[in-house]
Amino acid sequence: MRQLGANWFIEGHIDFEYKKYILLSYLQEINSHFGNKRLYPNLADLIFHYNNLIDFKKNKALLQQSFPQRLTQADIEAVKLTYQKIVTDDQSMLEIEQIINYAMGKMDPAIKTGKDIYDFVESRLNIDPVGIVPLLPYHGYFSLKNGKERTNWIYEYQITIFEGKDDKYRGINVNFVDTYEQSITNTPETIKLHLINRNKFIPNPAVYYVHSDITFPLEQTLLPVAKRSLVKYISNVA
Repeated sequence: MRQLGANWFIEGHIDFEYKKYILLSYLQEINSHFGNKRLYPNLADLIFHYNNLIDFKKNKALLQQSFPQRLTQADIEAVKLTYQKIVTDDQSMLEIEQIINYAMGKMDPAIKTGKDIYDFVESRLNIDPVGIVPLLPYHGYFSLKNGKERTNWIYEYQITIFEGKDDKYRGINVNFVDTYEQSITNTPETIKLHLINRNKFIPNPAVYYVHSDITFPLEQTLLPVAKRSLVKYISNVA
């Protein structure tokens, strides 16, 4: 995937036409991925850059706290130095404002497209508990079936809870375990028994059968949406 630097709109030569060329090349690739229903990491990357622009417009230091995983300390210091140099240059600031406003106008419909695809994929997903679910279903397995494909993908999951400034948030970590071919005799229920026998450290795991009725790109779309949907599902029932 074509990458934009975190500070693409203020680093190097600040020229509207040049930055426009960089942005449109990036968005062309993003929209090509969306056209093939490939959401990740494209949607997350696009939202990151959109939020960067918003944050810069608010005269902040480019998401130092919101996105620490994407910005190193060196990035942050570079942004601060660059900002200090150009903030007193009225012409540069006007050029940057033009770049930002143009970029946000182009990114906004692309983000909407990505979110519409996400909502569509989520609407085609069903999540069914397999057997008895423990009272605390935050650690277990899910079996993922992609449309009419017979191969199911098994993942071990663990839901984590962390506190933000004003609320608690839930994330999910997953590890690939195995695949199996679904059949009349090889069902999610029989796979659950196999998983229990295979891992004695989780004697009564929560197991979910997650399946879509349409085939999507597995790694770029179905799995990321399935993970988020599973977190939402468990949060509502636990």
